[in-house]
Amino acid sequence: MPLFELLLLAAIWGGSFLFLRLCAPVLGALPLIALRVSIAALVLLPVLRNASRRAQLRRHWRALAVVGLSNSALPFSLFAAGARHLGAGYESILNATTPLWAALVGALAFGAAVTRTQGVGLVVGLGGVVLLVAGQADTGPAGSLAAAGLVLLAPMSYGFAVHYARRHLAQVDPLLTAFASQGFAALMLALPGAALWPSAPVPPVVWAYVLALAVLCTAVAYVLYFRLLARVGAAYAASVTFLIPVFGMLWGRLFLHEAITAPMLLGCAVILAGTALAAGQWRRLLPQRAS
Repeated sequence: MPLFELLLLAAIWGGSFLFLRLCAPVLGALPLIALRVSIAALVLLPVLRNASRRAQLRRHWRALAVVGLSNSALPFSLFAAGARHLGAGYESILNATTPLWAALVGALAFGAAVTRTQGVGLVVGLGGVVLLVAGQADTGPAGSLAAAGLVLLAPMSYGFAVHYARRHLAQVDPLLTAFASQGFAALMLALPGAALWPSAPVPPVVWAYVLALAVLCTAVAYVLYFRLLARVGAAYAASVTFLIPVFGMLWGRLFLHEAITAPMLLGCAVILAGTALAAGQWRRLLPQRAS
């Protein structure tokens, strides 16, 4: 059932912001993400049992390392750093701007064409970001405005990764890309994560949250996403973008008692409207057969 899988994936990825909020203040951003990507890489390691994938890894390791940095190490760390000041629901809304930045980065750095509809979507979506950040400046705690600006670099990085992978890794098995992005991110973050390891003991419950973040929200989520991609096509699978903020806000409200404010809802609605236009999905949200 594609709809069930789509909702499940959105619930899992929305939950990642909850776990970041619970773990980052205890572990710190870089140690937390070093653990996240290392554990996820170990879970996905069976991907390499396939000889063809091993050959692709040897052939494309440089491009896979770039994707590991831009699609995992950097954005995961930015979201974790922001989670020390921002709520789970708020970060999940900022994450939904990824298609906006993908369109902008594609036009500026990769020469991708931007249609009139996409241009309108960019303007609308960025207007939603302004509304959201302005509301945070009025109601958020000290440091939250700077954290929001920092976190916005994460979806920008995702936007770059989308175009870079499309150009350099189009023929690479997607499951290998999933594994390699975590594996190379783990190599990049091992030393800084160890150097910044907290001196205080880590409570057992936090270790449980780390495992959930790494295994469920990273490794399992990637497998679900690529399964959905293969079954119903890219347009339908990408519509998970519109559902993640719903679950991000819901989990933040239920488990962290985070407020869902009018500026958040308004900013989210405007951002998602712009995202639908910029991603070209406003008329493509029905299941399609994979070609």
